[in-house]
Amino acid sequence: MRIFVCIKQVPDTETKIKLMPDGSGIDEGGVKWIMNPYDEFAVEEALKLKQTAGDATVTVISVGPKKRVADALRTAMAMGADDGIVIDCENSLDSFTTAKALAAAIKKEPACDFVFSGKLAIDDNAGSVSQYLAEFLEIPHVTVVSGFEASSGKYVVTREVEGGTKEIFELTGPAVVAANKGLNTPRYASLPGIMKAKKKPLSELNLSDLGLSSSDAKVSFTNFELPPEKPPVKFIDGDPAAQAKELVRLLKDEAKVL
Repeated sequence: MRIFVCIKQVPDTETKIKLMPDGSGIDEGGVKWIMNPYDEFAVEEALKLKQTAGDATVTVISVGPKKRVADALRTAMAMGADDGIVIDCENSLDSFTTAKALAAAIKKEPACDFVFSGKLAIDDNAGSVSQYLAEFLEIPHVTVVSGFEASSGKYVVTREVEGGTKEIFELTGPAVVAANKGLNTPRYASLPGIMKAKKKPLSELNLSDLGLSSSDAKVSFTNFELPPEKPPVKFIDGDPAAQAKELVRLLKDEAKVL
């Protein structure tokens, strides 16, 4: 059984984001990159499926600058994935082209029995790569998955929808499943796992190997802007009656919400 996990590198949530002077993008100098948290749930579920299936291989795959991608893939391999595929691309890609590259790389492999991904990446919150990927691979998909059970070649998948409702699907695979928080508890990479990951195979591709180009993107970013700084907090002095009167005046004359 061949299981693929698509992962992405995102800025650490504690990293202070700075923009390039011309607003063309993020200044990546000093940015700490981590594996997208939702993708950690995907890796964990793939490893659990491998354990259930017995004879299975988990391959992690990612698109982006080679060094950064390799670090993320090694992290997943330290958790227990068997090998990885780097799709080297220095330019930022939209969800459409990213999914097309992932699908093309997976199609080059001899088999694909299941694909996991996170439900979205926390840097852009697009949440569309898994759907595109399933379309390009011509297989079913289920997103926002909070439950996954495998038994005798069938998979029972639970997804959450608005209003606290849950939908339950039965799949036979291959399929794409996009993991949500709560699906599982991702394991930590052990020291032996980290050491073993350094020796696990990591193959490299670029967009041209897949017949693609960064110019294939359907969406391009023209400018980035930080939100305006919030005005300083005002403290109103005086007795309660005077404070209430002044608050009403500020809401009416300055905030203009009354």
